[in-house]
Amino acid sequence: MEAQAEAQAGTPTKIGDLPVRSHLEKGISELQGLHEVLLSDDLDPRVLADFRDALNRVRTAAWAAQQYVARKEIDQDSTSVLSFLAGERIRAAYHLCQAISEDLKRTDIAVPAGSLIQLCEVMSALTEQLKGTVNKLG
Repeated sequence: MEAQAEAQAGTPTKIGDLPVRSHLEKGISELQGLHEVLLSDDLDPRVLADFRDALNRVRTAAWAAQQYVARKEIDQDSTSVLSFLAGERIRAAYHLCQAISEDLKRTDIAVPAGSLIQLCEVMSALTEQLKGTVNKLG
């Protein structure tokens, strides 16, 4: 009830303790600061590829959020935007799975056992859910 009253009073939505606007402005500033780092010659190609992929995911999410808000403002159905986001998450998960597969093949990378166990558990559950969904597709 209090949150609804704050929203109606024009109080900005918050992420953690920072208002969204402030959080986004901080992110913009940090990205601008990365410009110098990206111009240096001392970049690991793998890290750079991971950074670019993360940046692309953020760009896509920002575009989708903008579309979602715009559609809500004119009372237009936003399910197509949500479907697009789901497709983007699937694409990102596919690429992450490929990268993890390559990481696991390497002998120079120590992967934390706890993280692997958690990943295995969630991937097993997801695999079962995927099988059911794919079977429904025909």
